[in-house]
Amino acid sequence: MKTDRQIRDDVEAELDWDPSFDSRQVGVAVKDGIVTLTGHVNAFPDRWAAQKAAQRVSDVKAIANEVEVKLPFAVKRSDTEIAEAVLNAIQSNQSIPATHLKLTVRDGWLTVQGQVNWQYQSNAVDIAVRGVHGVKGVENLIVIKPLPVDTSPEAIKTKIEGAFQRHAHRDARKIRVTVENGVVTLEGEVPSWQEREDARSAAWAAPGISQVEDRLVVRPWP
Repeated sequence: MKTDRQIRDDVEAELDWDPSFDSRQVGVAVKDGIVTLTGHVNAFPDRWAAQKAAQRVSDVKAIANEVEVKLPFAVKRSDTEIAEAVLNAIQSNQSIPATHLKLTVRDGWLTVQGQVNWQYQSNAVDIAVRGVHGVKGVENLIVIKPLPVDTSPEAIKTKIEGAFQRHAHRDARKIRVTVENGVVTLEGEVPSWQEREDARSAAWAAPGISQVEDRLVVRPWP
């Protein structure tokens, strides 16, 4: 297992390695495997890219992303202009039920409310708005309301566990799955932050799921 110093060095190296954004103003601190990112970037996608870069580093247990978005004056927009651009971005994505969503923008911060049937649709909203110029941050308050399905909790649990087993890189025996009233709870251990995200994604793909409670602990395996 890496020391905090080694994790910090690796995160800094990964940030520098990623060509998609300028990481020179991003600081890294690590304590007990928890990474804190600070500093500022010029666009919201860069803030996201910094977090994804840190997630790729092994032995990272959690990430606190405190990076601020400081937009260059040349790309500043009014909240009305941002709202119009966000709406166009969402409406152009056929997988997003735009009529069920409500957008508000204040000082460059976007809030999205409403409901969709699948988690992938909520994720599609995040991806669609991430690259809109002027957006400083996104608060996704979308509620997942699954379509009616005749699926028992036992069947859902079996489908999720089957997905875990199909992913050869994940030891499914270390993840416990419980299902109650459309809520999936994941407990156990995974060796990396990325494995944790993969487990959450697999659980969300099951039919009839309205919420995923992630109680997984990141603990690097020998």
